[in-house]
Amino acid sequence: MALVDYATSAGVALLTLNDPPVNGYTHEMMKDLDAAILEARFDNDVHVIVITGHGEKFFCAGANINMLRESDPTFKYYFCLHANETLSRLEHTPKLCIAALNGHTVGGGLEIAMACDLRIARKGAGKVGLPEVTLGVLPGTGGTQRLARLIGKSRAIQLMCEGQTFDFETALAVGLVNDVWETASHDEFMDRILAYSHTFTLPDRAALAVGRIKRAVQTGFEVGLEQGLALERELQAELFASEDAREGLAAYMEKRKPVFQGK
Repeated sequence: MALVDYATSAGVALLTLNDPPVNGYTHEMMKDLDAAILEARFDNDVHVIVITGHGEKFFCAGANINMLRESDPTFKYYFCLHANETLSRLEHTPKLCIAALNGHTVGGGLEIAMACDLRIARKGAGKVGLPEVTLGVLPGTGGTQRLARLIGKSRAIQLMCEGQTFDFETALAVGLVNDVWETASHDEFMDRILAYSHTFTLPDRAALAVGRIKRAVQTGFEVGLEQGLALERELQAELFASEDAREGLAAYMEKRKPVFQGK
């Protein structure tokens, strides 16, 4: 059975981490996630990727501890390397990625969420944090790097060294999540997530522009300002040559709503 469920609907690919009860990831799950990311990347009808966890209690509790305890150091190294490559592939895909935090999001689960562009949590659904220090290790799937970029070096060091977990409201206050939604049920939360995701799809939103905004920020943030500006110019030139840009400019002049085609 696949450990990552894959489904599409009207321009949105929904990837569900599915290994109850805690959706902890093994190398097998990470391979399934990698394959799902590539499938969504190559699907021209997909414009937004949503990642969530199976059930109502856990988004993901991180790497499977039994797997790590029983494997040798060489396996652990390559496991971390592949996990890093998978999350970087997600980050590099020029399509908006939203993490729907439906439950506890800790350790490697938070590292998966941080590789997404937006993180939206269900109020009261669980805790969030990077407690790897309590196991004598560090967050090794991009956690030390992405957390510092999201909330600043000093706060990131504090949270990781203390190993604390905290509620989604605190995560919102420190800038770790983008929004916290109060919903009556898990199903209502997911319906709202999918409805929000569809606002970034065709024909109402220029999905090409959304994807290239993501690429400009994700890559530009990691290089110097001049290199980032050069990348921005190249992406803008690509968009100016698109049919969507011509449609957007024409609709503005004609005072009508644009109809984008992703071309």
